[in-house]
Amino acid sequence: MSNTKKLVISALMLSMALVLPFFTGQIPEIGNMLLPMHLPVLLAGFMVGGPSAMMVGAVAPLLRSVIWGMPPMFPKAIGMAFELAAYGLVCGTIYSKSKKDTKAIFVSLIIAMVAGRIVWGVVSLALYGIMGNVFTVAIFMTEAFINAVPGIALQLVVIPLLVTALKKAKITL
Repeated sequence: MSNTKKLVISALMLSMALVLPFFTGQIPEIGNMLLPMHLPVLLAGFMVGGPSAMMVGAVAPLLRSVIWGMPPMFPKAIGMAFELAAYGLVCGTIYSKSKKDTKAIFVSLIIAMVAGRIVWGVVSLALYGIMGNVFTVAIFMTEAFINAVPGIALQLVVIPLLVTALKKAKITL
């Protein structure tokens, strides 16, 4: 894939990451459940590879915070920037080295989702510590997994369908 094509697709995924949260009505509780910014970042991993998708993931929450104030920059957007960067990098890197079959889509996606959440937990532990707040294992599990079940399910259904369709259209790696 040419650098120009990667840049255009990355820009498209970044714009989707900025716009999709409006479909949750800017209501943080719904956004935390459906995780709309995660979808284009994960999709970018499959389409443009790890390094480019990492940049999309790192920039999206920070830019969204600067433009619209959601998510709040500290600690939410900063933690999300690390999390989404990990999603893009891990998903794209694993998939690019795979056989690119259906199993590889799910393996890349699941490993990226777990890795991103671990990165978010470590960064959140540091950020909340700087603020003098407590960040416990219970908070991590609740925020990263329990509250996110609808978004995780959405990602596990929508992303493989989109990647399969994009493969047929010859738009992915």
